[in-house]
Amino acid sequence: MDIKLKKYSHSIVTKLIIFLIAALCLTGMIRSFVEVEIVNDGEFGSVTEEMYLDSSAYIDESAPLIRDLTTLLGKYKSEEHILSGSSINQDDWKAVEEQIYYSVFPHSKSYQPELGEEKNFENFRAEYADKLTEAKEQMIKQDLKSFHQIVQNLENYEPLFYANNGSQEFANSSNTKKEQFVAFPTYLIFEGYKQEIYPKESETNEHLHRITDHMNEVDMENTVIYVAFTEPLLSNKTQEWQEGKVIATKSLYQFLGFLTGFILSFIYLVLVVGRKSFKDKEVHFLPIDRLYNDLNIGLCIVLMGFWVVLIDDVFEHIEKMIIPVTFPIVCLGLLLILSLVKHRKNRTLIKHTLLFTLIYTIVKFIGDVYKSGGVAVKTVLIVIGYPLLIALTFFMFPITIGIAAWFAFKKVKTFQQIQEGIEVIKDGNLHHRIDVNGKGEFAKLASNINSITDGLKKAVDSELKSERLKTELITNVSHDIRNPLTSIITYVDLLKNEQDPTKTSEYIEVLEQKSQRLKLLTDDLFEASKASSGNIPVTLEKIDLVSLLTQGLGELNDKIEAGGLEIKLNSPPNKVYVAADGKLLWRSIENLLSNIFNYSLEHSRVYIDIEDLGNEMRLSFKNISAYELNISADELMERFKRGDESRTSTGSGLGLSIAKNLIEIQKGTFSIHVDGDLFKSIIQLPKWEERETDRLELNE
Repeated sequence: MDIKLKKYSHSIVTKLIIFLIAALCLTGMIRSFVEVEIVNDGEFGSVTEEMYLDSSAYIDESAPLIRDLTTLLGKYKSEEHILSGSSINQDDWKAVEEQIYYSVFPHSKSYQPELGEEKNFENFRAEYADKLTEAKEQMIKQDLKSFHQIVQNLENYEPLFYANNGSQEFANSSNTKKEQFVAFPTYLIFEGYKQEIYPKESETNEHLHRITDHMNEVDMENTVIYVAFTEPLLSNKTQEWQEGKVIATKSLYQFLGFLTGFILSFIYLVLVVGRKSFKDKEVHFLPIDRLYNDLNIGLCIVLMGFWVVLIDDVFEHIEKMIIPVTFPIVCLGLLLILSLVKHRKNRTLIKHTLLFTLIYTIVKFIGDVYKSGGVAVKTVLIVIGYPLLIALTFFMFPITIGIAAWFAFKKVKTFQQIQEGIEVIKDGNLHHRIDVNGKGEFAKLASNINSITDGLKKAVDSELKSERLKTELITNVSHDIRNPLTSIITYVDLLKNEQDPTKTSEYIEVLEQKSQRLKLLTDDLFEASKASSGNIPVTLEKIDLVSLLTQGLGELNDKIEAGGLEIKLNSPPNKVYVAADGKLLWRSIENLLSNIFNYSLEHSRVYIDIEDLGNEMRLSFKNISAYELNISADELMERFKRGDESRTSTGSGLGLSIAKNLIEIQKGTFSIHVDGDLFKSIIQLPKWEERETDRLELNE
C-alpha cells in the first residue's frame, strides 16, 4: 500500500475514533444531567449547599403550600366571595372590557367619534351589558374552579399547616395554635405582616425570598399562616436530600469530565472536518453534506424533539435506556452539526440553504427577464410584481411601502440628475459628465448621453483641428509656391534689363531651377490630390518585396553615397511575396527613401526590415533625423508638414501623405512613429495567396 494512502487511511480512522469519543462524551453529559434533574429530582446546586434547611429543596416543600394558602385567603377567601365577583381583579376586568370594546364597538353604528372615548365607553357598557355580564360570569366560573382545585391540592402537602383570615380556615391536622407549631423542629409563622422562621439555618436560606416575596403581594391583615415539619418528615426529607446531594456531586464530576472530553474532541473535529490534513485548504464534502443547511438545522430540532418523546416513553426504565436511546441520536446530530461546520469553512453556510436557493433562483429569473427585456417588459414586471410583493409581505406593509418610496425617490433623483446634466450640456459644456451608478435604464441613458457628448466633443475637436490644418496648409502651400515664383518674377525683371551675357546666363540657370522647383511642387500636389481621392487605377500582382527593394536601392546608390548613409537590409531567408501594385508600391517606398535622404543625419545608419506576420508582411524604415523632431507623428502625416520647421530643405512635405494614401488604396496600412530623433515608418501589406489569379485589377 502506498505511504500516502496509509497516512490517509490512518487519518480517517483517527477522525472516526475522535468522533465516537465526542459522541460518547456528549451522551455521558446528557445522562449525568438527566440522572440528577429527572431520576433523582434534584439540582446540581445542592453540591454547594451544606444542609437541608439551607437548601432550595426545603423551600420547594413550603413555597407551593404557602402560595396556595395566601391565594385562598387573600384572593378567593370563600365561594360566596367569588360568586359575588369580589375576587375579580379590577385591572383584569378593565382589560377584558377594553378587549371587548375595541373588538366590536368602534365598528358599530352606535360609535360616535365626536363624543370622545369616555362617553363612547359609557354607551358601550349600556349597549353591551349582556355581553359584559357573560364575560364576568365566565371569570367567576374560572376563579371558582381554581378555588376548588387549590383546596383539593392542600390534601397532598406533607408539612403541617393552619391558615385563618377570620372567616375561613384551612388545616390538615388538629393543630390550630401557634404554641403547637413552634414545638416542631422547624416552622414558619406568619401573623399579619409579622413573620417568625425557625431554625436560624432556614431563616438565612438564600432561597427564602421565594416565600416572602409572594407574601408581600397579598393583603395579610387579620390573616395567620402556620407551617411546620414534624420530626419524621424532616428526618426523611433530610435523608433524601443527602442522597440526592451525593448523586448530584458524583454526576457533576462526571458531567465536567465528559464536558472536557467533548470540548477537546469537538475542537479537533472542527479543525480537521472536511480536510484530509491540517495543510489541506480544500473542503471535501460527503453525501450527507448535500442536505440544505436550513433543513439540516430543522432536522436537528426534530431529533431533539424525538429524543424527548423517546425519553418520555421509557421514563420508567430511563436509567437503563438513556444511553441506547441517546447515543444514536447524538451521533446523527453530531454529523449534521459537523456538516454545518464544513459549509462554514467553505463560506456556503447561507448559500447552501433551500430558502436562499429558492429566493436566488426567483430573483435571478426575474432579473434576467428584467435585464433582457425592454422598458415595456420592465414596466409590466413592476406593475405585476409590486402588488404580489405587497400581498406576500402584508404583515410588514409599512416596511414594503418604505422600500418602495425609497426606490422611487432614488429613481426620481436620478432622473433629475440626468435632466440637470442635459441642461448643462445644452448650454455648451461638452466636458460635463453625468454620473449615475447602477445598471438600470437611467444608468444606460446617462451612459448614452455621455457617449453622445464624447462624440460631439471629438467632432468639435476634429473640426477645430481640420480648420487649423487647413489654415496651415494654405500658409505652407503659399509659402512653398511663393518662394520660387517670387524668384522667377525677380530674375525675369533682371533679365529684361541685363546686357551682360554672362549674368544673363546665370539668371536663366536660376530661372530654370526655380521653375523646376515650382513644377515639382505642382506635380506633388496633383499626385497627393489624386492619391487622397483614390482616383488611381490599381493592379494587384505578385510582388517580390526583397527584389523590389534591392533593385530600387541599387538605382538610388548615388544619393545614398552623397548622404554618407549606410543601409542595413534585414529580410527573411525565403522569398516573400505581397499582393500589391508594383508601380504604386515603389512610388510609396521611393517617397519614404526620399524623405530619408532629405532629413537623415549624415553618416548614419538606415535600417530596413522585412518581417513575415503570417497573413501580412511588414516593411519598416528606421533612420536618425538631422533635425529635432518636436512635432507629433500625426502632424508629420499632414500635407506640407516637415520635420524641418524652418522649411529650408528641398522637400515638399507631401511625401508621407502620398505614401500613406497609395498604400491604403492597395489594401495595406501605413504608420509612422517618432521616438526622440528616431524616425520610423511602417508599411503592412497582405501576402500573396496562390489561389489568387495572376493579375487582379481593382479600380476604385
